[in-house]
Amino acid sequence: MSPRPDPTTSAVAPAGDPISAQAAQAADRASSRNHPSPLDIATSVSDPSASRRVGPGSVIGMLGGGQLGRMFAIAAAQLGYRVVVLGDSPDCPAATVAEATLAGSLTDPRLLDELAARCDVVTLEFENIPVASVERLAGSVNVFPAAEVLRVAQDRGIEKQTLSRAGLPVTPFQLVHDRADVEQAVQRLGLPLVLKTTRDGYDGKGQWKIGSAEELSAWLAGGDTAASDPFERPLIAEAWVEHQCEVSVIIARSVVTGGDPTDTGAGQRVACYPVFENRHRNHILDVTFCPAAIDPETARRATEMATTAAAALGLIGLICIEFFVDSRGELMINEIAPRPHNSGHLTIEACQTSQFEQQLRAVCGLPLGSTELTVPAAAMVNLMGELWSDGEPDWDAILALPATHLHLYDKRAAKPGRKMGHITLTGDPAELPARIERIRQILS
Repeated sequence: MSPRPDPTTSAVAPAGDPISAQAAQAADRASSRNHPSPLDIATSVSDPSASRRVGPGSVIGMLGGGQLGRMFAIAAAQLGYRVVVLGDSPDCPAATVAEATLAGSLTDPRLLDELAARCDVVTLEFENIPVASVERLAGSVNVFPAAEVLRVAQDRGIEKQTLSRAGLPVTPFQLVHDRADVEQAVQRLGLPLVLKTTRDGYDGKGQWKIGSAEELSAWLAGGDTAASDPFERPLIAEAWVEHQCEVSVIIARSVVTGGDPTDTGAGQRVACYPVFENRHRNHILDVTFCPAAIDPETARRATEMATTAAAALGLIGLICIEFFVDSRGELMINEIAPRPHNSGHLTIEACQTSQFEQQLRAVCGLPLGSTELTVPAAAMVNLMGELWSDGEPDWDAILALPATHLHLYDKRAAKPGRKMGHITLTGDPAELPARIERIRQILS
């Protein structure tokens, strides 16, 4: 069990929320005892001047060999770069498109040192890379995003405090260490609420929606958790947000090594993609539409907030900021991911520069590419392992459809809930829903 903090443990909410002042004071007290200061982390990010231009022909290291690493390696090859992957398996999805694959643990010092020796710069495909591994690499080669960014992104409590102190609206929350904290969270945040592990959860894993006192009692008894002691891991309670939709913004941020049109005038390059609208199934992204069906002012504010968040983190690289649009049309940050994001896969066909090429440009100190759409609209549909339950899906029928682009990740085994690929559709926004339904019929 985690050590019991001050009973007034943290809860931070957007400006104007009735619990904001009291919660912010509690967050200051609790975070000083139990967590690194989010502001200390954000302001200690490696000096971006350490970045240097890494030109075509160079070797880029990729921490992680999944589908994001695979699509990055494909984009890198198009610009004449070579990619060395450190992944958990010699047949990971990125292995077939990378120049070389180092198979083993991401904490293996021998493999980390070999990766550093072979590469001119290192980046990553997911945020839960061990910070110590990134720090070891950074002693020999530039790594983007930096370890300090990962410290924020890997802990939901630190993440929300960092963003809130940067003046950004986040879902109201409270850190939870024991039963008393849960009961206090119910009083402050109300029901329903969501309990989440502060670390390692994704795609609905490590999350529990509590809608009633009865459900809370059952959860406290361990009936809906994987552990006999539900408090063996640090938790965070978040208010349940009634929302119109969920949207995301992907932003690239780099530093200027020479004049180019993406220079913001502050020695930085920043490029934001159009806002994406995301729909989930079983807590996993199902479909993304671009552009999002929100008003221009909301889209402008989402882009502005994403830019602020990237700057507050001292990010070099790519980051996705996920938002709720609540019932009043207000934006609230839900999560961040400092790497390419599932919602951005459609940029491969739909934008002048894909998110993967943009990540490469950012970490190599190159001019950032245009993020403008090259089509009227696009949609992305995830292909989950369940589709293989009766054998290989009918890819010929999918490939026969116009303006439909199939991506398969070359994973060796199809499992329920596992992302095996995606399909991107481009064209008239009014026609996309019917075209998605046609795909579902083919694959059912």
